[in-house]
Amino acid sequence: MFKKNIVKLLSALPFVLALAACGDKDTQVIKVGATAGPHAEVVEAVAEEAAKQGIDVEVVVFSDYITPNAALADGSLDLNSYQHQPFLDNFNNNNDKQLSSIGRSILMRMGIYSSKYQSIADIPDNARISIPNDPTNGSRALILLADANLITLKPDADSKTTVYDIVENPKNLEFVEVEAAQLPRTLDDVDASVITMNYVMSSGLNPAEQGIYLESKDAKFAVMVIAARAEDKDNETYKKFVEIFQSEEVRNFIDETYKGTIEAAF
Repeated sequence: MFKKNIVKLLSALPFVLALAACGDKDTQVIKVGATAGPHAEVVEAVAEEAAKQGIDVEVVVFSDYITPNAALADGSLDLNSYQHQPFLDNFNNNNDKQLSSIGRSILMRMGIYSSKYQSIADIPDNARISIPNDPTNGSRALILLADANLITLKPDADSKTTVYDIVENPKNLEFVEVEAAQLPRTLDDVDASVITMNYVMSSGLNPAEQGIYLESKDAKFAVMVIAARAEDKDNETYKKFVEIFQSEEVRNFIDETYKGTIEAAF
């Protein structure tokens, strides 16, 4: 009797699993990686909108900038949203991987900030400018200073640009290289500082009051992207995720939440 009951239970199990599968057939699940802070917060807002359209988005939050791409490449994630195109290109080149951008997400513009001056034109001769000391953000800062016409760089300025690539420095500016996270604290000691938006936000700086020059909305370092594996770039569910990300509802969330510090890149 006992054995017969076991047989009946086991024979019924496939039917139960089939019913469960049928119940979930209209729900698609995708795992999206994002770094803690604005990136993850915006993806959470996208997930809420996606749920209304039958897409279950699981947001996986990371505390570093390397793991999200590694996890995407090895299949642990379906998408990620946290980086600009040069960072993505660098990962691909250094790791022999094929990750592709499938859409723009948010703008995180680097800016020139000052507690002493109201405009770029006010920056005096021999001014001290603090910039990030890491290669990626240091080169980005120099490119921004060149865009503001404070210096001139070699024509081939790129993500490997250093202070040694400055060919004209008409105001004889002095550059003080500092760890990126500490740059807001230097504002009382320098004439201006070039700071990435994540540290502007975490330090409580107000771009409207202290920002005297920002990257353009099309600057390659300012535009964050949504990434997928190259073979999945035409996946219809992932395209739908991008469509929802770039919706009016998500734009409104960004505008209302970040008040201009973080902006929609679409």
